[in-house]
Amino acid sequence: MIRALITLVGLLGFALAQKPLVIPFWHTAGPPAQELFEQFIGEFNSKQKEYKIEPRFVGDYTEGGLKLLAAMRSGGAPALFMGEISFLGRMVQEGVALPLDEYLAGAPSDFFPGFIETGRLAGKTYGLPIGLSVPVLFYNADQFAAKGLSAPKTWQEVEAAAKRLSTRAAKGYLASSDIYSFNVLVMSRGGSLVDASGKPDLVNPKVVESLEFLQNMVKKGAAQSRTIAEAEFSVADFIRTKAFMGVAPITFWPVIEDRTNIPFKLGIAAIPLEPGGKVPLAGASLVVIRGANHEQARGSVVFWRYLMEPANIARWVKTTYYMPMRRAAQPFLEDFYKADPRRRAAFAQVEDTAVWIQDPGFVVWYKDLENALERALKGGVPARVALEEAQKKALLGDKQ
Repeated sequence: MIRALITLVGLLGFALAQKPLVIPFWHTAGPPAQELFEQFIGEFNSKQKEYKIEPRFVGDYTEGGLKLLAAMRSGGAPALFMGEISFLGRMVQEGVALPLDEYLAGAPSDFFPGFIETGRLAGKTYGLPIGLSVPVLFYNADQFAAKGLSAPKTWQEVEAAAKRLSTRAAKGYLASSDIYSFNVLVMSRGGSLVDASGKPDLVNPKVVESLEFLQNMVKKGAAQSRTIAEAEFSVADFIRTKAFMGVAPITFWPVIEDRTNIPFKLGIAAIPLEPGGKVPLAGASLVVIRGANHEQARGSVVFWRYLMEPANIARWVKTTYYMPMRRAAQPFLEDFYKADPRRRAAFAQVEDTAVWIQDPGFVVWYKDLENALERALKGGVPARVALEEAQKKALLGDKQ
């Protein structure tokens, strides 16, 4: 009887030992990415028995970030979180994110420039890149053809085309007062919104010149200015042929072309680059949250490595239009590129990418910059004056 009891206890212990470790995971991959992403999770859980990822969709980047911060205060935070890379600096500063370098031995070494750096701060890796995008120049190919215009290769060509395309009823270019599209212009011209230490540098000559460039186009009637509050009208302007060019993340491409009834052929061009120019990376990374144990952290990295398998990267790219993370994925994407030459040109930008913001104070001071953009583009305030005021406010906010 005693021997049988000992055997039973041993079997129960063995069964418990075989039970996979649960890793609660909050993610922000909404449509069209959500179905495939959760499919990846199911595949990972079925292919191995050591870990079980338990996903929960928590809304977009902003909603997810707010829910995480609330959970950190009240309890119930997940072990793994998918967050926007611009939010990572704040998470690290507040001790929310755990460093992961000890689990990364033997990780792939063929990531494209800047990709791994999106998750590194102060010499440590806190974020594992998963869905990174680059901007592209969207344009109305029918209107370009009617005017005998080719896809712009420089910002001077963008300005010239905008002037040719503009009429009383429509403008050639959409100048939005959001930090993302403005930063695209700044970085592509070899500038930066932050200095070498990562602090706001909004009076940098390249930043001032970039805002003056947009302001001049607006003044000359070649660009339509839209504020943050009018963002939804920017998309409508383009689709309804009230504007013919604009900068947006490449992930907008399938949304515009496949899910919207647009009355023209969509043109896609790489962002024009001047000497020293770079294309900014935006998107999300996986972050292991304070409170997760050693094995949960290890399992999270194992899960990320599964997502980074070349064939899985290719499936992810074809569905979402996020960038291919590794060079090893490129052969799996040849059919995707051949099916539409626009894709090859747009996705080739992976060779010219860079991290654009990691300052923890960004979540505060970016609003100062967007207010300055609006004042210059809508209110006619001189670009330098608007940026100098924003710089003062940004430095004060960055110290808080």
